[in-house]
Amino acid sequence: MTAQHVAIDIGMTNIDLITAGADGMLMRMLVNEEEDATEQVRQALKVVAGDLTTGMTIGVTGGRYRDLPDKLDGFTVHKVDEMQALGLGGLALSGKSSGLVVSAGTGTAMVAARGGEIDHVTGSAVGGGTLLGLSKLILGTDNALEIDRLALAGDASAVDIMLDEAVGGEVGRLPANANAVNLGKMNRLAEYRREDLAAGLVRLVAQVIAVIAINAAAAEKLDEIILVGHLMDLMTIRREISLVSEFYHKAFTVPDNPGFGTVMGVLEIMKRM
Repeated sequence: MTAQHVAIDIGMTNIDLITAGADGMLMRMLVNEEEDATEQVRQALKVVAGDLTTGMTIGVTGGRYRDLPDKLDGFTVHKVDEMQALGLGGLALSGKSSGLVVSAGTGTAMVAARGGEIDHVTGSAVGGGTLLGLSKLILGTDNALEIDRLALAGDASAVDIMLDEAVGGEVGRLPANANAVNLGKMNRLAEYRREDLAAGLVRLVAQVIAVIAINAAAAEKLDEIILVGHLMDLMTIRREISLVSEFYHKAFTVPDNPGFGTVMGVLEIMKRM
């Protein structure tokens, strides 16, 4: 496929890449193997070298994209503001006209997207990197798919203190079977299953992101919450966010291919040039 547009998002863990042409669009996720921004772009371009035309413009965001030269190996580099890309990409993937777009990647960023008006709202240092780091220390693995598999077989209530255990029943809108303290039983357990602890770690990360998003959307008076980023590729993360949705009676939208939210925004901007 001869590409008419190339979009790149340099993440701390992955590099997301979209090429689009008359024959359609291809999405690719690469493991980020480089430290320098220029080499990260070269890593991505090498994968699609046969689809590129010398002299074309490529759109890049993420990482240290501001450090990139304006010209690289015969291509013009268009540097795209990452928050702008996140907002536009979240709306494009979800088909929504406005909403709080949450990028749950290695870390978490949240923007208010109202059509073409994109404003950074808040975020959290808790994200996929937190899950991988804690899992490596505690479970002995930082493989996202293995963590997801373990958590699917686990029960977070075995390591969390639940509301019915803490106060004997519901609290406000939260039912008795909601958790009161993440990993609160760990200081009193002589033994635990890896699966249950994996489920507890997933719940911890998912709940932090979901609750902050609910509060941020309310502050911005936005009805829609759109979740993108590769953390949303994990079934257990989506399951825990669904529980938060039930507890707080707030809907979340997870579009198809959520990991490509920001790079989709870069593509949207390139198409408009």
